[in-house]
Amino acid sequence: MKKSLLILCFVLCYSWLSAQIEESHKHAVEVHNAAIEMHNKHMDVHNQNTHNHHMDLHRQIIEQEERLNNNRIVTRRVKRVNASDPNIRYTGRTVVEKDGSVSFDWSGTYVEFTFTGGYLAMRVSDTKKNYYNLFVNGEQVSTITTFGNDSLIVLARNLKKGKNVIRLQKRTEAEQGKTTIHAFIVKPKGDILPINIKRDRHIEFIGNSITAGFGTEGLAKDEPFKPETQNCNLAFGAIISRYFNADYTFIAHSGWGAVRNYGDPERVSKTSMKDKMLQTYDMYEAPKWNFYDYKPDLVVINLGSNDFSTKPHPLKEEFIGAYAQIISQLREKYGDIPILCVAPARRGMAFEYIKEFCEGSNDVNLHFTAYLYGIYNNDGDLGSVGHPNYQGQKKIAHNLIPYISTITGWELSDKVIE
Repeated sequence: MKKSLLILCFVLCYSWLSAQIEESHKHAVEVHNAAIEMHNKHMDVHNQNTHNHHMDLHRQIIEQEERLNNNRIVTRRVKRVNASDPNIRYTGRTVVEKDGSVSFDWSGTYVEFTFTGGYLAMRVSDTKKNYYNLFVNGEQVSTITTFGNDSLIVLARNLKKGKNVIRLQKRTEAEQGKTTIHAFIVKPKGDILPINIKRDRHIEFIGNSITAGFGTEGLAKDEPFKPETQNCNLAFGAIISRYFNADYTFIAHSGWGAVRNYGDPERVSKTSMKDKMLQTYDMYEAPKWNFYDYKPDLVVINLGSNDFSTKPHPLKEEFIGAYAQIISQLREKYGDIPILCVAPARRGMAFEYIKEFCEGSNDVNLHFTAYLYGIYNNDGDLGSVGHPNYQGQKKIAHNLIPYISTITGWELSDKVIE
């Protein structure tokens, strides 16, 4: 009996143990199979990634070959002319680089030439982003932007194959960046020719935001400033120059004054327009301008509003001392040419100090005037941040043209002031 019971217990234990072993084996097999499945999935992903990587490399090689082929085709189909080619005419302060490119940053700088072939492109770089007015055969056709390193911008295509005239004008200030034109591109049978300019007058304008055309395309006086709405071609200097058929140069920087710049916590700014006027670039102290590349027939100065716009105001002797330095520097560089000093619109310290300085000078070619408050209205004639828009700028030009005619002898005409 005891032996039978012992055998039964042994059989039951063996069966239980066999079941456990079988279950463990089954689980181990499942784990093994799962591991194999996971391994296969990883291998599939690895193989797919490897395949994709090789395909990407293959595509990149093909794209690179296509770009090289396209560049070869473009090279065969066009002609490159260095930006410093003598047939290309620049007005403003520019620098010719060693590689034949031309750099500048002052607003209002413009380039003109005649080209043939019906197609024109430009290779250009910019330290930031600038806006340009593009004129073809005397008509403005578009506004273009320059930004990035060595971009290719098509300026004209499908024009008549005869002579066409291009004019490209920097409409934004130097704070928006320095532009470098590397080359112009024409068709193989096209060419760049000298432009037939019939302008024998040159006016230099030294000033601030109003001279630079700040917000001239703004739609309302409470609209914030945007570079897109700055257009120096609609400022009074460009308008006056068109009326007198004169070239022009703008040495203008928004917010700057003769001795103190807008918002400066000091009475005398470390650097002001008396210093900037000596520079080749607005935003770089070096190199200094050579003052040989052009000599204006007239200089128009419009400074003073920023000097006294916020406190602390400069002392009378500080302001007049800086203003006198500006006049002295102009006399040293340009000689005895007419200089028209335009006081700010609102009568105040700047108005009185400039008037007193000019009237007390023994310089017979130093002249004083002002466009008084009310010359343009306080609503429809204002653009961005309360600066005069095109209508307001035209009214300023209307006011200054008779003075310029008187001091230069340039006769008035029936030409529309626009």
